[in-house]
Amino acid sequence: MSLVDAESLTDLVARALVCSNTSESNARCVARALVAADLDGLASHGVSRLPSYADQALSGKVDGHASPQVKAIASAVVQSDACCGFAFPAIEVGIKAALERLPECGVVALAVRNSHHFGVAGHHVEHIAEQGAVALAFGNSPAAIAPWGGSQAVYGTNPIAFATPRREHPPLVIDLSLSKVARGKVMVARDKGEPIPEDWALDAAGRPTTDPTAVLDGGTMLPLGDAKGAALALAVEIMAAGLSGAHFGFEASSFFTAEGEPPRVGQLFLLFDPMRMAGDGYYQRLDLLLDAIVGQAGTRLPGERRLQNRSRNLERGIEVPEALFDELERRAGVRI
Repeated sequence: MSLVDAESLTDLVARALVCSNTSESNARCVARALVAADLDGLASHGVSRLPSYADQALSGKVDGHASPQVKAIASAVVQSDACCGFAFPAIEVGIKAALERLPECGVVALAVRNSHHFGVAGHHVEHIAEQGAVALAFGNSPAAIAPWGGSQAVYGTNPIAFATPRREHPPLVIDLSLSKVARGKVMVARDKGEPIPEDWALDAAGRPTTDPTAVLDGGTMLPLGDAKGAALALAVEIMAAGLSGAHFGFEASSFFTAEGEPPRVGQLFLLFDPMRMAGDGYYQRLDLLLDAIVGQAGTRLPGERRLQNRSRNLERGIEVPEALFDELERRAGVRI
């Protein structure tokens, strides 16, 4: 493992993307998002994604030079078209536009279309909460989950994220995939040559498997909560893709391969001004609820481990596997 500080790793990832037919501004935006995932200990959404991102920019599956198009289509509805580029720039400018409208409207919806993998969903809502708003995010992805009782994938792993500002603490962030685990974790296990737990996924024949390659070669992920999770995945498809005019999961191409058309998936963000809705008592009531949770022995609030990882990795550096680090340097054309 190589230990790399966050700033140096961001520079390296950005340079690798620029060398892979991506504009400087887009490359920096994507690099910040990938490194932020590794800071939080979420390696499946971190710089391990860089090789596939770069290959897709080189092949044209992702337009590395795309300039997102943002417009207000109603007083409280903002649309950001990623134009088949990376998701992060489109989300960044879309959130900025939505936050500008929030004081007037109290509630604003942001729909992102023609998009790509949007990384750690919780980071987007965390940013919104840092600006004083409550946020929900829905994102769809290429098909990986079968309808309950079926055998062919229709839904993506379709994450849902929530965040709220707090008065004297970092935002409370809840982030979950509707598969039992994120598909990226299966890819990490495959790359490490490690088995996966038997209750994560099925092979192409619908049988439980511990072989990550069997899952990625025509298998499906099991939904969180069985039939209930599959129903939620359907709801996210409608929220994220239906309302944004994006591709459904079964229409979208892979996030991991350079071949094929752009995935054109969608994301939906809902922003709420807590002061407009609940008044000055919002934070006091929120603290009452959260104190009732942490007042019990053995409990913790969601996201605490993530924040601990962030603090530790900012101080000591981020662990990057040697093979991946060598590839980053090769793609960037530098040695650090």
